[in-house]
Amino acid sequence: FPRGVRASYRQFRPCDPPTRRPALLMLLTLIAAPPLVAQGNVDRQLRSNQQKLEEIRRERDRLQDDLEKIRTRVNSISGELTNLEAQKRVTGRIVNELDRQIGSMRGQLDTLTVELILTQDALAEKRAVLERRLAEIYKRGSLWTFQALFAAEDFGDLLSRYKYLYLVSRQDRALVADVEELRDRISERREELLNVRRELSRRRDERGLELSEFLRLERRRQTSLQRARASEREAAERLASLTKDEQRITDLINSLERARRAALATAPSRTSGSIKSDDLRSLEWPVSGGEILYPFGMATLPNRTTILRQGVGIKVPVGTPVQAIEAGTVALAGTLGTYGPSVTINHGGGFYTLYLYLSRISVKQNQTVAKSTVIGLSGGANSDEGPHIEFQIRGENAIALDPVNWLKNRR
Repeated sequence: FPRGVRASYRQFRPCDPPTRRPALLMLLTLIAAPPLVAQGNVDRQLRSNQQKLEEIRRERDRLQDDLEKIRTRVNSISGELTNLEAQKRVTGRIVNELDRQIGSMRGQLDTLTVELILTQDALAEKRAVLERRLAEIYKRGSLWTFQALFAAEDFGDLLSRYKYLYLVSRQDRALVADVEELRDRISERREELLNVRRELSRRRDERGLELSEFLRLERRRQTSLQRARASEREAAERLASLTKDEQRITDLINSLERARRAALATAPSRTSGSIKSDDLRSLEWPVSGGEILYPFGMATLPNRTTILRQGVGIKVPVGTPVQAIEAGTVALAGTLGTYGPSVTINHGGGFYTLYLYLSRISVKQNQTVAKSTVIGLSGGANSDEGPHIEFQIRGENAIALDPVNWLKNRR
């Protein structure tokens, strides 16, 4: 440029003093660089995090449905404990996932905050430059451009001045565009910050709820565990009581057998008992109606304990008349431990019948009863199986026989 033009150029060139150029260039480089976290990436990550949580929650819902099915199907404490433990693990995974997402969102929040600060600083710098340019243009007046052109000494000088004015106008337009772009970017960053903060607050609330759920499951597991242990103790006590009662019955029949054999040894008799080996599938049932509640033999209780059934359980309402299946002598009429009110009849010939879980006894010990005599009323309301009676047949040496093999077939 000519000397006068160069002086004019230096007079209103829109730039900072030389001492601030490196800092300004570095700041402009940061602003020109692409943002670290774009709005689309933030939204995608939030959606991805939400999908992960929904998948884990669906797994927990499935486990809860399985638990309800277990409770409906069978009262299995072991299965319930296993299911609750699995729910605890899944809930722990949800809490861990929420912790990870909260940490990630904090990182996003810090990054967006730094970007917002840098963008605001850059906007302040650009606005300061723009204000200086506007002040210079205002001071020179609206005719300064024409004055600069008319002051050209020749055609080459005119072209140089025109090119200079064109470059200045482009630089001014670029400066205005930069200010608008920085202003829009600040608006976007603020919106992103608000979204991340809202999501962070929501995740913290969810974490609190999931921790409460975890503690609830732990308390429920402890309650179930205590119930399981109590059930085990109760089952063990019941089995011990049943074993003791069975031994008492066996001892009673053995004593009757010894007395019978002693009597036969001293005074042999040709008379036989009212029940004989030929009576298989021909004896009357002790109660009218009623279905087999549990069969003779080994059985597994709901708490997974095993018990040996010495007779059959017949389901009948409380108060149903119970009849002697054959004639005999009442060997026992009274309460028999866990079985409650019970009656034992000696039919002679080494055969005995037992009627357990009664609610009332109508005969006395050593009383002779005929076939179909009502010996009491059914009970069993307080037993694990509900209202019923248990009917047993014992042969020689107190051996328990399957009553179904001796009773008539029901049509």
